[in-house]
Order: sequence, then structure tokens, then C-alpha cells
Amino acid sequence: MKKRLMKKQGSTALFTYEMTIPTIVVILIMTVYPVIFTVLYSFTDYNYLKGTYSWIGLENYKNLFSNGFFRQSVWNTILFTLIAVVVEIGLGLLLALYVNSLKKGKKIFRTLVLLPYLLPAVTVALIWRMMLSPNYGIVTQILSSLGLPAYNWVGGVGGGGGGVLVIDIWQNTPFAFLLLYACLQGVSESQKQAAAIDGAGCLQTFRHIVLPNISGGLALCAMLRTIDTFRLFEKVNILTGGGPAGTTSTITQFMYTYGIKTLKFGFASASSIVMTILVLILSVGYVKKAVHTN
Repeated sequence: MKKRLMKKQGSTALFTYEMTIPTIVVILIMTVYPVIFTVLYSFTDYNYLKGTYSWIGLENYKNLFSNGFFRQSVWNTILFTLIAVVVEIGLGLLLALYVNSLKKGKKIFRTLVLLPYLLPAVTVALIWRMMLSPNYGIVTQILSSLGLPAYNWVGGVGGGGGGVLVIDIWQNTPFAFLLLYACLQGVSESQKQAAAIDGAGCLQTFRHIVLPNISGGLALCAMLRTIDTFRLFEKVNILTGGGPAGTTSTITQFMYTYGIKTLKFGFASASSIVMTILVLILSVGYVKKAVHTN
């Protein structure tokens, strides 16, 4: 009997390995392989059009950090990410708390809140570009009807970055809402009731009961939004193209403009490696918080 049980367990383990190995192989091919080649290409002058490359060491990285547009793009990306993530989490948490407090209409409200997040980024950028157009956009028409001058919300000097930021917050706040709303469902009602019996107000209950219970979710949300916001490309490319004069350019836009469009894949690879390192640095704090919480 014991031998049969051991044989059955061995067969089950073997079956599990056989089912897992193909998945691991696919993951390695789809993730590890491109990363390795990206790192290798970053040390070469590989040009896709010429089809030739040679080893140049750290030359691409030296050119990157000596490039004023790249430094501007890094600063734009970090600043944009910090502002967007903080605002999105703040608004998402407020929406989650409000919906969680509703007695009726939760499903309808959740659906309405999630609609912007369900749209593709390209579609969102095109819709907002038409709405904010200084020539025929509906926002311009409303301003004109009020006797106010038209304004170039996404293409003007000083306004482009703010316009893209607002649009990104509008689309991605629902993601923070959804994640934090799910976290709120795990907060014990008995703890809230006990706090209320002890005389705790809404703010005290939130600070001492709700916030500690959802801190892991907040850290996870911040990490995921940081990674995603760092990859921002479609909205910037469609709405501003990184202009004027690189004032709204992000790292991904810089890679596209100075690496992909010019077919200098070695230079573009070095940019992507720097971006990956920055994302890891910004995310490490969130990861530690999530691990300690769990």
C-alpha cells in the first residue's frame, strides 16, 4: 500500500514537472532571451539598416549621459511618474472609500469608473487630441462661447506636459480604484464596529483600522503604476511628440526618436537598460513594503 502511494505521488510530481517545463521554456524565450540581447546590443553600435555591428564598450552610455535631451527626458519621466502615481492612488483611494460606503448602486458606479481604463491608450490619446484641439476641439468651442481665448493644451510651451499628465491620470485612476476597492473588501467589519463603539470617528477608524489593513495593497498599486507610467509612450507620441524642444519627452519617446527612428538599436538598447535600472530603483521601496506587510 505504501509503495503504491509513493508511486502515485511520484507520477503526480512527474506530471506536474512535464506540464510546468513548457511554460518555463516559453517564459525564458519571451523574457530572458530579449533582455540578454538588449544588454549585449547596448555595448555595440548595431545599426539595423546597415546590418553590421562592432563592440564599442560603454560608448553608448557615455553618449546617453552627455545628451541634454536624454537628461531632460529622464527628469521628465521621473517627475511625471511621481506626480501621476501619487495623484492616481489618492483619487483611486477616495473613490474606493466612497463606493465602499454606498448602500445601493455599487455595480453601476464601479462600471462607470472603470470605463476610461478599458479604452486603449492610443484611442484615449486620439480622442483627447481632438477634444483639446485649439482649432476645432470641443473645449476650444466652449471657451470661445464664454468669450475666453483658445489655448493649446498639449502643444503649447508649458502646457503639453500638464495636458498629458491630466489625461494619464484620468485613464489610470480606475486601476488604482479597482485594486484598492478589492483591498477594502478584506477589512474586517468587526474591527470597524469595535472602533466605533470605543468612540473612534471616521478619520481615526481610517487611520488606525483601514490604512494598516490596505498598506500592502497601496504599496503594490504604487509599484505597478510606477512600472506602467515609466513605459508611457503612446500619449506623449500622439499628443506632443516629445515637444516642444523635448520639454515633454519621456525616456521611451527619446528611445523612439533617437534610437528606433534612426535605426540605431545599440543606442536605443542602452536607453532601455538605463530605464529598467531606474524603474528597479524606484520600485524597490514598494517591494520591501509589500513583503513586510505580508
